Amino acid sequence: QLQLAETGGGSVQPGESLTLACSAPGFELGYYTIGWFRQAPGKEREGLACVNHDETGTLYADSVKGRFTISRDGAKRTVYLQMNSLTTDDTADYFCAADLDGFRSCDLNSFRYEYWGRGNHVAVSS
Repeated sequence: QLQLAETGGGSVQPGESLTLACSAPGFELGYYTIGWFRQAPGKEREGLACVNHDETGTLYADSVKGRFTISRDGAKRTVYLQMNSLTTDDTADYFCAADLDGFRSCDLNSFRYEYWGRGNHVAVSS
């Protein structure tokens, strides 16, 4: 069974950067559309970015466009979320998720994703 795991979270100051990684031991993520989501306390889960199986299509939420970048490694085993110019509003638990249909255009609606990681916390504070 596909088990996703997020790494790379932590505590940073406003304006700094972090890179999150999503992987699944034993699986190549290159077959799937991968999305990144986050959920802050008291708020709904928010779709941030997604990439389809061959990186021909990406999509970003307005809240992170120009600051966050989603990408895959060459071996197709890891999907990254590079986060720049972080603000306190970016504090949340971050999740990656897999849509098993990697050929369709990626979408930031969470219902499209069948498998989810457990989340990794990012805290931005001064």
